[in-house]
Amino acid sequence: MVLGIIWISLVLFTLLLYRGSQIVPQEQVWIVQRLGKYHRRLEPGFNWIVPLLDVVAYRHSLKEEAIDVTEQTAITQDNVSVVLDGIVYVKIIDPVAASYGVKNPIYALTQLVQTSMRSEIGRIALDKTFEERETLNAKIVEAINEASVAWGIRCLRYEIKDIKMPEDIRKAMELQMTAERQKRAHILESEGLRQAEINQSEGQKQAQINRATGEANAIELLAQAAALAIERMAISLSAPGGDKAASLQVAEKYIEAFRELAKEGNTILLPSNLQNPSSIVTEAVTIYEALTRKKIAPIPVATHQHN
Repeated sequence: MVLGIIWISLVLFTLLLYRGSQIVPQEQVWIVQRLGKYHRRLEPGFNWIVPLLDVVAYRHSLKEEAIDVTEQTAITQDNVSVVLDGIVYVKIIDPVAASYGVKNPIYALTQLVQTSMRSEIGRIALDKTFEERETLNAKIVEAINEASVAWGIRCLRYEIKDIKMPEDIRKAMELQMTAERQKRAHILESEGLRQAEINQSEGQKQAQINRATGEANAIELLAQAAALAIERMAISLSAPGGDKAASLQVAEKYIEAFRELAKEGNTILLPSNLQNPSSIVTEAVTIYEALTRKKIAPIPVATHQHN
């Protein structure tokens, strides 16, 4: 009799131990109710509850979860009907609120996403829905988090997967984009031609400046060379024997002048004393000395014409 009682006690104890032992996986939280009322939360690991009194009512995962939002129709600010679908990423941050704040948190959240998306789409025009997609996603996340605080759920991000519009609207937008691209191409082409003309005129202007600068530098160098030649000639003339060298050079130039005159036409100008070349040299030297003394007028050269 006693042995039977012991065996019954062991069986009951084993049954209670089995029923009361709860092993919670990592990144999960279980909600325990005692006699139908919230009692406590079980953290990951081994936990013990009182059998028959305590019951695990809710099991929540603390991992981030991606929820696919089904397609829905929305109307933009300019009265264009579009079809939207997206995906929302959520995470439970308060398991107790998620258990008792709303009956079905995931379903409630998806409905809230759809209403928020329709509301935000109705505030902007169709063209802006593509340009401001990131801003639209951020506004939807903000609207969801304001309403889901009492549910213990946080919306981490929302992404619009696709925006569908009527076929005629799509074709009209394609034509508009094509016209806009052609407009930008023409503007860029005209800007390029304008810049090319400016560059060409600037190049011509700079070339003229460079040529003028080169000519001015050449003139200045020639003037400096002439001045240096005159200065050196003056020094040479003042040196011993300078007068004789100058007389010889004047005579050479005198004869060379008659040679050049003979090349200009059929008429030849010759000195009157052509038969006496020494007299030509003497005449040239006399002219030079007269000019250097500056006392008498230049001696006229007597010439006669031979046909």
